Amino acid sequence: MQYERIEEAVFLSRPNRFLARVVTGRGEEICHVKNTGRCRELLIPDARIWVQRNDSPKRKTALDLIAVDKGGRMINMDSQAPNQVAQEWVRDSHRFFKDGVLRREVRYRNSRFDLYLEEGEKKMFLEVKGVTLEQNGTAFFPDAPTERGVKHIEELISCMKDGYQAGILFIVQMKGIHCLRPNDRTHPAFGEALRRASLAGVQVTALDCLVTPDSIRADSEIEVCL
Repeated sequence: MQYERIEEAVFLSRPNRFLARVVTGRGEEICHVKNTGRCRELLIPDARIWVQRNDSPKRKTALDLIAVDKGGRMINMDSQAPNQVAQEWVRDSHRFFKDGVLRREVRYRNSRFDLYLEEGEKKMFLEVKGVTLEQNGTAFFPDAPTERGVKHIEELISCMKDGYQAGILFIVQMKGIHCLRPNDRTHPAFGEALRRASLAGVQVTALDCLVTPDSIRADSEIEVCL
């Protein structure tokens, strides 16, 4: 996934979960935060960040926050990126299928899953989760309680009873990670649901990413420690 019109900036503060005060080459500006997670360990005063500029008059702000430098580690913060990264990886890697139908945002019962794959007799729902929380080389998900995430897991288990295959794909939006763990401290119910899904046959996969200021792409599969 490639971005255009990327600029380096400095983070100042986050008045609410949608907006940030930043300093660019044009001075202090307001930036849209494309990630509603807490991100407290990332968005600290004077953090080095990268923003995407769009001067469309239809926008409330001209900037979107894309990436941040955390102690020398480049982390993509764009919550819209993982679905695109996942789609590119699924097509290129042939990890789940070689050639067939690949659609985004397909509904099943009360959920809308990120990807749907169909090839011959195989039909599979794949839910994608972007990960930005890292501690000592371990990635954790979620960084805030997510009842929606638990519901998605329950419905992935349910769809298997109807003959579908199911998977959860964690896109870890950085490199240098040795494993991914459910964040039981923040949301134990999510961890319990993820372990139950794995035992039921839901495929749980995690990928790290190569991240630059203006790009992100899936790189290597990493261990999921349940």
